[in-house]
Amino acid sequence: MQNNHLKQFISIGELAKRSGVSVATLRFYEEKQLIWSVRTNGNQRRYLRAMLRRVAIIKIAQVVGIRLEEVKQAFS
Repeated sequence: MQNNHLKQFISIGELAKRSGVSVATLRFYEEKQLIWSVRTNGNQRRYLRAMLRRVAIIKIAQVVGIRLEEVKQAFS
């Protein structure tokens, strides 16, 4: 059961690779509260796989000129 629970989470590096944005960008998004993570016992970030979709939405919004603050409001 615990193993299945862990499969729901991905590392910051995997999220960056799969979403096509840099690790620094993901940290920025987290600072702006657009995405969030949990921390492991070793203080490493782990993201729900659902953050992949959220990052994709953020990227599309930026392409069409929607400000990050507006994206944040839409997510809430």
